Amino acid sequence: MGNGFEARKSPIVLIIDDDKLIRLMARQFLEIADFTVIESGEGHDGISLFMTAAPDIVLLDVLMPVMDGFDVCAALRALPGGEHIPVLIMTGLEDIESINRAFEVGATDFVVKPINWVALIHHIRYVLRSSQVVRDLRSSEAKNVALLNAIPDLMFQIRRDGTFLDFKAPKETAQMLPFRNFLGKKTADVLPENVARETTYHLEKALRTNEMQLFEYELSVEGVRHSFEARLAVSGKDRVMAIVRDITDRKITEEMICHLAYFDNLTNLPNRTYFKRQLDHAISHSRRHKGLVALLFLDLDNFKLINDTLGHAEGDQMLMQVAGRLTACVRNMDIVSRNAADQTSGVVSRFGGDEFAILLSEINCAEDAAKVARRVLETLSFGFRLNDQDFFISASIGVALSPVDTEDADCLFRYADIAMYSAKEKGRNSYQFYNSAMNASSMEQLAIEHGLHRALEKNEFFLVYQPKLDITTGKIIGMEALIRWDHPEMGLLLPTRFIPTAERNGLIVSIGEWVLHSACRQAKKWQMDGLPPVSMAVNFSSLQVNRQKMGDVVRDVLRKTGLDPCYLELEVTESALMEHTTSTITMLHDLKSLGVRIAIDDFGTGYSSLSYLKRFPLDIVKIDRTFVRDIVNDQDDAAITRAIIAMAHSLKLKVVAEGVEDQEQLSFLRNHGCDEAQGHIFSPPVSCDAIPEIIKEIGVLSR
Repeated sequence: MGNGFEARKSPIVLIIDDDKLIRLMARQFLEIADFTVIESGEGHDGISLFMTAAPDIVLLDVLMPVMDGFDVCAALRALPGGEHIPVLIMTGLEDIESINRAFEVGATDFVVKPINWVALIHHIRYVLRSSQVVRDLRSSEAKNVALLNAIPDLMFQIRRDGTFLDFKAPKETAQMLPFRNFLGKKTADVLPENVARETTYHLEKALRTNEMQLFEYELSVEGVRHSFEARLAVSGKDRVMAIVRDITDRKITEEMICHLAYFDNLTNLPNRTYFKRQLDHAISHSRRHKGLVALLFLDLDNFKLINDTLGHAEGDQMLMQVAGRLTACVRNMDIVSRNAADQTSGVVSRFGGDEFAILLSEINCAEDAAKVARRVLETLSFGFRLNDQDFFISASIGVALSPVDTEDADCLFRYADIAMYSAKEKGRNSYQFYNSAMNASSMEQLAIEHGLHRALEKNEFFLVYQPKLDITTGKIIGMEALIRWDHPEMGLLLPTRFIPTAERNGLIVSIGEWVLHSACRQAKKWQMDGLPPVSMAVNFSSLQVNRQKMGDVVRDVLRKTGLDPCYLELEVTESALMEHTTSTITMLHDLKSLGVRIAIDDFGTGYSSLSYLKRFPLDIVKIDRTFVRDIVNDQDDAAITRAIIAMAHSLKLKVVAEGVEDQEQLSFLRNHGCDEAQGHIFSPPVSCDAIPEIIKEIGVLSR
C-alpha cells in the first residue's frame, strides 16, 4: 500500500483529526504544495479510508473521541500493507509522555502543536523521501548506501564503551565539525563532559532494555550554540546506532511560541498568564516563610480619550512609554529596598488595553506597597511626548495583600480590581487598599448589573414626576419625569444607585427609550383626562446622545404617543454635550426641527462657558442643586448663580433652579431674575396619580 508514490502526480496525505479547523488548514497548505488530501474526523472512518485510498503518509491527531490517535496508529500498523506507511503523530508542545507512547505504538515521527504549516510541508516531504529510501533498503541490501545518503542526519556507530566506530554526515554538517576525528575515540574524549555523560547513560540503557532512547543536548559549533536531538537504537551486540538531528531552528521557533504565550506583544511585559504563575509562586513562598505579598492593579484614567483623539498608533506609543516607566519605577524601588537589606522584588505585567499589574513579593508591611503606589503615580504624572507634544495622564491603583486579604490568587486579582474601581470613584489619580466593605459594595453593584438585564422585562421600573413652577406667578409650568427601580430584593432604588451601572454596560439606551416613551404617554394621558397641558422634561444620558440617532427615536415616540412636540423638553448634561461636539450639534438641530425644547442640565458643574453655550441650539439652562443649596450663606455660590442667570438671559435662554428647599432660596432666585424652579418647597417627586390634585391646588400657567 502506498508503494511507488514518486510515480504519481502528487502524493496522497490522509489526515485523521476531529478538529475541522486543523483539517481545513492542512488541506489548504498541502494542496498548494501539490499534495492530494483526504481527511477524516474520527478514527474508525480514518482506518476505512486508509484501506480504500492507499495514502502515502498519515497525519494523525492524538486526542480524538471514541478512538484516540494511539489506538488508530496501532490499528494501521496491524493492517496488511500498513506496517511501513509513515505515520506522523500531532501532539502538544511539551507532551513528552504522548511522544514516547506514539513511538511505542509505531509512529514514524511527531509534529508539535501549534503547527508550523510551512515547516510541516518540508517535514512531510522529508519523511516521504526517507520512507521511500527505507523501502528501497528493505527490497535490497545493495540500497543501504542510498539510504544513508538520503537521510539528512548525522549517524554514528558507537560501542558500549563509548568508542565511535563509524559515522555518516551530510556535507554541510561535516564541514562544521571534524567527525572523522571522532573515529576510534570515546565520547568523553571528543564531547563536552555533560553531553558525554548523557550519551553514556542512554547508550547503556538502550543496550540494557533493547529500546530506542531519545534525548536532546546543546553544542557550540563555530561559536554558535546549536541544539541537537539524538536517537540511540541497538544495531548489534554491544553497539548502537546514533541518529543525530540539528533541531536549532525548531528550538528557536519553540522559544518564540513560548514568548508569545507568556509576554505581551506590544510592551514585551509578562502577560496575565505569566503573571498568574508568578503570583501563585509568590503566595506559596510567602505562606512557607510567613511573608507578605502585594498585588497592585493599575488602570490608566481616561486613556480612551488619547486613543479617540490621537489614534491607536499614538495610544500604543503611550502604553509602551508607560510600561517603561513602570518597569523602571519598580526596579528603582527594588534597588532602594535591597540597599535597606530588604528582599523585595517586583514583576510588572500588562493585562491588555490600559490595564497593568505589579507584583511585590516578600514585602515587610503594607506601607511598602503604598510607597510603590505613590512612586508609580508620581512617575506617571510627568508628561508623555507624542507627536512633539506633551500629554498628561494619571492612573487609579488598587492594592490587595496576601495573606491579609486572601491567599487565593484569583481572589487577590478580584480584590485589587475592586480597590482600583474604588480609587476611580474617589476621584482617580490615587490608590486604595482593598477592604471588605468594598467587596460588599462590589457585590451590590454586581447584583444591580445582573438585575438591570431583566428589570425592563419584569416591569420593575416606574416613573415619578416633580412639578416645575414659574417663580413670578407660582403656577405649574411643567413636570420632570424621574425614574425609580422597585428592586425585588433591595427595595426602592434611586437613579444614583443604578444609572451609572446602566451607562457602563450600555443598558441605559433601552432604559432611556422606555423613560421617554412612558413620560410622553403619561403627558398625553393627562391632557386626554382634561388636565391643562404642561411640558414634560426627560433626561438624556451621554450614551444616548452619542450612540443613537435621537431625532429618529424622539420622532417615533411622539408619533406613537400622539404628544405635541411643543410639550416635550429634553435635558442633556454639559459633559454629554462636550463629548462629541460636532455630531452633538447636528443631533440637537435635528431635535429642534421637531419642535421640542432642549435644556442643559446640571449647569455649572462642567465647562460653564459662554462660548460653548453659543454653539448649541438650547432653550433652557438648569442651575445645579449644589449651587442652590448654599445660595443664601455662600458668597461664591451666590455669585455663580447670579452669573449663570445673567449669562443665560443674555443668550435669551430660560433659567430653571433645581433643589429649591426654602423661602430664602426662592426669594434670592426671584430677586435675581430666575425664571422657573423645582424642589421640595413646592413638591417632592410624586406618582402620576398625585399630579391631578397638585395641579388643582397650585394651578397651571397657561402658555
